[in-house]
Amino acid sequence: MTSDAAPAQPYGTPEVPRVAVRGEAHLEVDPEIARIGISVSARGTDRRTALEDLTRRNNAVLDLIKSYGDPVEKLETGAFSITPELTRHGRGERIRAYHGRVHITAELNDFTALGELTTRLADLDLTRIDGPWWALRPDSPAHGQARRQAVLEAVQRAREYAEALGARLAALVELADLGAENAAPVAMAAQGGMLRSMAYGATEEAAAPPLDLEPQRQTVYAQVNARFTMTPPQL
Repeated sequence: MTSDAAPAQPYGTPEVPRVAVRGEAHLEVDPEIARIGISVSARGTDRRTALEDLTRRNNAVLDLIKSYGDPVEKLETGAFSITPELTRHGRGERIRAYHGRVHITAELNDFTALGELTTRLADLDLTRIDGPWWALRPDSPAHGQARRQAVLEAVQRAREYAEALGARLAALVELADLGAENAAPVAMAAQGGMLRSMAYGATEEAAAPPLDLEPQRQTVYAQVNARFTMTPPQL
């Protein structure tokens, strides 16, 4: 059994021309969250001493971060290690000391609390702070806003092309994310700036003033490909 239906015309016809455009949107918005990395270290002449010091310092860091309550959205412990350090001289495998380290990641939504917390963490013994890394949440409304603006720009661009030919848009044929057809990777926004600090011992002096951290605005980028049919042009 055969079908009388005409095959699809991917590039349109003189009676039903097609116009293909790309819509783009770039938004700059304030970050919603900030992440910091905390590395807690300990060193001892025997394994037990290093482990006990590391456990105590790790607990102090966790207790301090948890004391901030709701501003801390996520708190995770990553890698943990106890590493022996061998003596540089001698033929035997003699251990000189043990080095312990724990990596912790915290995610905050209150940037005022972030500045105070980073300062207090840097005051702790053998505690290193990395970050902050500013970001948007995966479900941030900014992503949807950028996509809508990209679609509106595609429609406006296609309409202008059609009007330049004395025609008008008739129907939408296809709307796709850039690279959706071949699964090309989507470009990601650059990460925020980094703060690095190391504290080697707390003192009895007054606490250091909180760091004044300026959030880095985030770039949200969206692209779409769109194809429309239009009425025959007036050439």
